[in-house]
Amino acid sequence: MNIGLIGAGAVAHFLLGKLNHHQHKTLRITSIFVRNREKYRLLESEFGVTLYTDLEKFLDSGIDIVVEVANVDAVKTLLPAVMKAKDAVVISVGAFADVALLTEISHFANDYKTTVHLPSGAIGGLDLVQNAHALGTITSVSLTTRKPASSLIDEDIDEAKIVFKGKAMDAIQQFPKNMNVSIVLSLAGIGIEKTNVCLVADPHIDKNIHHVEVIGDFGEATFSITNNPLPENPKTSYLAAMSILGTLERISGRVRIGG
Repeated sequence: MNIGLIGAGAVAHFLLGKLNHHQHKTLRITSIFVRNREKYRLLESEFGVTLYTDLEKFLDSGIDIVVEVANVDAVKTLLPAVMKAKDAVVISVGAFADVALLTEISHFANDYKTTVHLPSGAIGGLDLVQNAHALGTITSVSLTTRKPASSLIDEDIDEAKIVFKGKAMDAIQQFPKNMNVSIVLSLAGIGIEKTNVCLVADPHIDKNIHHVEVIGDFGEATFSITNNPLPENPKTSYLAAMSILGTLERISGRVRIGG
C-alpha cells in the first residue's frame, strides 16, 4: 500500500524510518505534502519519497491512502478535499471538537465512499468503549489525565493540582492542545457533552498518565496508560506515533483483531 503523508515533522520521521528504511513488507510512504518543499527536500534522497506542495498533484501521485501527521489546522483546511479522493488516517483528532467539521467530513465520506480512520493515539481500550456503546447502554465515561505541571501551568506548585474538572466539550475549549485523548474517547463513546474529564497538573511526574473508567450495562472497565515520549520529539507520545503504524497495518491486513 502506497502512503501519502501530510506533514514532515517528528511523527513523519518515525513512520519513514519504520516503513521505508526498514522496508516494510506491505506499507511504503511514497509521497509527502509539505508547505515548504525546500525545507524538507533532503527527505527525497534519504527516504526515496517525492515532495509535493500542490494538494491535487499529491492526491494524484499514485497513493492509496493519506496519513495526516501535521496539526489541527491541516485537518481543517485539507481533509475535506482529501476525503473526496482518498481514505485518510487522522492523528490530529482535536480538529473534530468542531462539530461542523466532523459533520462535513462524515458527509464527504458518505458521498465519495471514502473512510477516515482515527487511531487511538495516546490511549487504548477504544474497541471496548465502542463495543460497550453498540446498544447505547454506557452510562458513564470518565477520563483523568495527569501531566507534568510545567506543561499545563506557569505557576510553581509543590503538590498536584486539578486545573480542570467538567465535560470534555469544555475541557477542549480551555486546553485545546492537551485534550486529544478526550476527543477520541468521546467519539468512541458517549460524546463530548457527556464524557467527564479531570485534568491534573502534577509536579512530581515527567510523563503523561491517562486513567479511563467506563460504566454501563456490560459492567465496568478501568484502564491506565503511562506514556513515554517519542524519542524524536519529547512533546509527542510514543504510543500516539505507534498507533498510526498499527492502524495502517490493520487496514492492510487480512486478519483483524478487535474492533
